[in-house]
Amino acid sequence: MYSPLSQFDVVSIIPIYFVSMGIDLSISNLVLTLMLGIFLGILFLNGFVFTYLIPYNWQIFIEILFMFVFRILYEQAGKNGILYFPFVFALFSFILIFNLLGLLPFSFAVTSHLIWVLYFSTSICLGIFFLGIFRYQLKFLKLFVPQVPFLLYPLMIFLEIASYIIRSFSLGIRLSANIIAGHILVHIIAAVVYALCNIRYFLVLLPLALLIAIFVLEIGVACLQAYIFTILVCMYLNDSVNLVSH
Repeated sequence: MYSPLSQFDVVSIIPIYFVSMGIDLSISNLVLTLMLGIFLGILFLNGFVFTYLIPYNWQIFIEILFMFVFRILYEQAGKNGILYFPFVFALFSFILIFNLLGLLPFSFAVTSHLIWVLYFSTSICLGIFFLGIFRYQLKFLKLFVPQVPFLLYPLMIFLEIASYIIRSFSLGIRLSANIIAGHILVHIIAAVVYALCNIRYFLVLLPLALLIAIFVLEIGVACLQAYIFTILVCMYLNDSVNLVSH
């Protein structure tokens, strides 16, 4: 790995080509990590199936996480948003799993790939928009008509529509940029530690301590970005389930 950006390269692991048909079904590190993340997510969500009156440690952890996400949704979207709790909880779980998987040695950071994250965030925002249309029909378009003087209507309506569209981009770019920045920083410090090992072993102590501290910080960032992604989705969901003109 000669560059900090090399860790984000999509590499074919199991090549599967149909040359005559021009089809490439190769399993890359991106696909493999997605499959692993989905498998772990299903195992994690299955923790709700086997529950006991006297909870064990894993059940206590899941219940704490359950109430944490539930409070986020209730505070942002109110009673009307509770119906969509399974979606929000699954979203939070999978983002958290993919963020943490990217921190494992020799793993791949799925959420660092902007095109994948943008597709993910755009799909969510489109779904939320169509949910608002389904619930309120044309009344939902009042969301884009702010209470301003008549002469400012054309400008403000344009700005409201533009800001609504930008939501999907900002949602994805924020997550991807933070994951990329953190992984690059860890890679650079790790390269410094490796270089110092070839000079004097005692020189490596301070950079190694810094590397460990940054890695712990990256674990916190992975959890924080899952929280931010979830709370923003809940805020956007609020517009579709609790239409309030502004």
